[in-house]
Amino acid sequence: MRANDCVKNYPSSLRMYTNYTDRKIRSICKEVGPRESGSESERKAQEIVLEDLKTCSDESRIEDFKMSKYAFMAWVVLDGLFLLAAVGLSFLRLPIVSVCLAAAALIILVFEFLIYKEFLDPFFPKATSCNAVGIKKPTGEVKQRIIFSGHIDSAYEWSFTQWGGHGLLIGGMIYAVLGLLYVTASSIVQIVSHGIIGGSFEGVSGIMRWAQLAFVPAFILILFFTNFRRPVMGCNDNLTGSITSVAVLKFLQDNDITFENTEVVALTTGCEEAGLRGAKAFVKAHKKELDEIPTAFFGMDTLKELQYMAIYAKDMTGTVKNDPRVCALMKKGAELAGLDVPYSTVWLGASDAAQVSKGGVPAACLAAMDPSGPRYYHTRRDLPEIMERKTLEKSLDICLQSLFIFDEYGLKDNYDEVKADKA
Repeated sequence: MRANDCVKNYPSSLRMYTNYTDRKIRSICKEVGPRESGSESERKAQEIVLEDLKTCSDESRIEDFKMSKYAFMAWVVLDGLFLLAAVGLSFLRLPIVSVCLAAAALIILVFEFLIYKEFLDPFFPKATSCNAVGIKKPTGEVKQRIIFSGHIDSAYEWSFTQWGGHGLLIGGMIYAVLGLLYVTASSIVQIVSHGIIGGSFEGVSGIMRWAQLAFVPAFILILFFTNFRRPVMGCNDNLTGSITSVAVLKFLQDNDITFENTEVVALTTGCEEAGLRGAKAFVKAHKKELDEIPTAFFGMDTLKELQYMAIYAKDMTGTVKNDPRVCALMKKGAELAGLDVPYSTVWLGASDAAQVSKGGVPAACLAAMDPSGPRYYHTRRDLPEIMERKTLEKSLDICLQSLFIFDEYGLKDNYDEVKADKA
């Protein structure tokens, strides 16, 4: 059975739950506002979600976990400070120390940003965050599970995007990374040419040393990359994904739909913006049960710009491959919803799906955002006024179509036998 066969007037029902999603997002923005990772406001939003989950789930709860809310984005500030110190120490003729500082900056970038390890967490104070979970049980034995998920927290404002959009964001990051590489190379040349301590300011090493000053503005600028005093509203990123997940369960409950062997879960994670900590905590806490039966994680993030909707098959700056079967499920669900949604790669950053994939659970991410970084991304512009209802409606349609396909076919490499005109 297809999703649109399960209720008498499916398009009208779809609009009804799109209206629910729209209203709930606006309500949370009004009642709670910005939801900094690990904050009381994040918890309040989760408690609001939990009240709705209680009405459409057989089980619902909030699960706490510990995290360091400043550690993830602090890597940018630390890199800026280390690189400024590296330049200064180079002029004090201590190139070995400069190389060590530049190497430390590179290591922090790789571990915190590229592969999302909790590298800096031990050096920062701990806070308590939480995930909200709603579970709709099947009538019979649980033989498979699908999890619809979005993150409830909102980011600290990215000053580069606020000041100059994606041009300043991408340009500034490239400028800083080139500076990191150049300072490292310059210090190595000085060591090779003149030894660990001392050396002349003459020749190639002297010229390279002075040229480091060209990157000092980049190192100063990245100190202000994140405005820790201003968490943003995060309406599209990512209340859209969170509340769409809840809307799936509400649709099932209100239409008295229960599957025979498929468990359906709505998961709103905390601390995605603090390094995917909520998704990691969920997988760690439930690893045994997630491995016991086939499970598909249907992650959603920033459901705003329909023309940019994509299924992210590669994630975490291209270093993590999401599950091709979950991608194929999303692809077929989108087809039944009347869309040809392409596969894509998260080239800068990551989604919760990447962390779930790293945890060994089949996962993929559906998102609808300009990948170059629109002006509202992680800025004060991410408000209810810019939501696009058509994207919300199509996203919910994709979720429901995918859910019914999953119930009938499970996880498969392809769903070619599922036809658009299937009765």
